[in-house]
Amino acid sequence: MILKKIKLHNWKNFQNCEVNLEERCFIIGANASGKSNFIDALRFLRDIAKQAGGLQSAVEERGGITKIRCLAARTQTNVSITVELGNPNEEQNLWRYHLDFAHTGGGVFKNQVKIIAEEVFSFCENKSILKRNGKSAGEDEETLKYTHLEQATANRNFRELQAFFQDIEYLNIIPQMLRESSSLSYSYAKEDYYGRNFLERLAKMNEKTRNSYFRKINSCLQIAVPQLKELQFVKDKLGVPHLEARYMHWRAKGSKQQEMQFSDGTLRLIGFLFALTDNNGVILLEEPEINLHSGIISQIPEFISRIQRSKKSDCQVLITTHSYDILSAAGISPDEVLLLQTTQEGTVIQKISDIAEIKPIVNAGLSIADAVIPYTKPKEIEKLVQFAVPI
Repeated sequence: MILKKIKLHNWKNFQNCEVNLEERCFIIGANASGKSNFIDALRFLRDIAKQAGGLQSAVEERGGITKIRCLAARTQTNVSITVELGNPNEEQNLWRYHLDFAHTGGGVFKNQVKIIAEEVFSFCENKSILKRNGKSAGEDEETLKYTHLEQATANRNFRELQAFFQDIEYLNIIPQMLRESSSLSYSYAKEDYYGRNFLERLAKMNEKTRNSYFRKINSCLQIAVPQLKELQFVKDKLGVPHLEARYMHWRAKGSKQQEMQFSDGTLRLIGFLFALTDNNGVILLEEPEINLHSGIISQIPEFISRIQRSKKSDCQVLITTHSYDILSAAGISPDEVLLLQTTQEGTVIQKISDIAEIKPIVNAGLSIADAVIPYTKPKEIEKLVQFAVPI
């Protein structure tokens, strides 16, 4: 099962947007157009569904509803997310989940959110399994602070949805944070997506599973970073976890190095490979091209496609990118590329296959990159070279 459609209302950059999704999607747009905010809507659903999560926690982690609500919102200040799920290559979807919420509290009361509507629709049964709002029987100001998605006793009939959202994976390794983690003597209680508890996460993994992942990652690293051999997970004398590999040079056996000595690109690549290897659900990747050589970057789309074909269950990958090399890769369909464009009424998002000006460019034989990169740059960026810095 994969995400087939997403609809956002008043979510960060997006006042209103609706788009269909493919098994592999490349999300492109100018800086600050909302690429990260778009995939954060899916992380938000994960944060609601995960253990020790929930609606209030997910909103609070993002700074409250005022930080979530679209700045273009006027009279309608509620926020809503709707997603449809189904099997790849099947026209009829399986599920639709809709969540609509707004601010409550203030003054002497804590600022929170309350549910305006929550609905689960089964396309197979052609009916709503759940449909609740402020007028539903048994609902009051307190019950409307919690989704049924996060409650095991309430989501029995659609627990498949909860499991699906819990499996959404986001891993965006920031090398400095990963290196920093090895010098810390405490654990991060809060879930971290940027590398600080990546090593701790590996430490908690079943050894057999972890070793299997490292065998797969090693086979890729030997091609991309040939001087690194035998990447493995180790613990030092104090029990602190590390990544360790043999760096080959003029000495016959090379020398061992740990993550503190790895290059930024190597650490980013390891995180990228781990995310694809570890997950069978939805994988969210932020600009995987950062710190990588263009020769590696150009292989990312096909590599992802091969990983997807090799998995026994459905795997969906959503990638934000600015990379010309990624979008120049052969085999990318116009249906797989989502273009974000800013307007005074918020960001709009479209598949490039639906954009009349781009379609003939692709049909003429130019690459996706040649067709869409010009649409992602600021309109007057050429004036930047005319800017004179006062001395």
